[in-house]
Amino acid sequence: MLETGQPAPDFTLPRDGGGTLTLSEQQPKAVVLFFYPKDDTPGCTKEAIAFTGLESAFAEANTTIIGISKDTAAKHDKFAAKHALSVALVSDAEGDTCERYGTWVEKNMYGRKFMGIERTTFLIDGEGKIAQIWRKVKVPGHADDVLEAARAL
Repeated sequence: MLETGQPAPDFTLPRDGGGTLTLSEQQPKAVVLFFYPKDDTPGCTKEAIAFTGLESAFAEANTTIIGISKDTAAKHDKFAAKHALSVALVSDAEGDTCERYGTWVEKNMYGRKFMGIERTTFLIDGEGKIAQIWRKVKVPGHADDVLEAARAL
């Protein structure tokens, strides 16, 4: 399980709009890395829209935003177009990055157990170290809380 102060595991993954995105190439900017279960579901849509709405404020705090799920880059393209999302969305279709960040967990819904992505956000400082972690995120107000933490870096 990752903890604050540890180096954030690096990755290079396919992204919406084509190409790839590498975490370490974002330095010296800070990074908000938000893991979410699935494109175009109510909570995930609200979360992505909230981060998109605050993108310029995050940019003023020298912070970039990356959303990550197991959906394909093509599905991310449709999700971004449908909801006018401007934050980067990367595809961890194989689940390796989710595993390394500890967000691929057993979930329980209506008594049925299954594996899925736990909604989790990591704030990574400009040196690539984890500055803060939000686990089991509740969407309302979350993007504002992360922005406050990014401004405090």
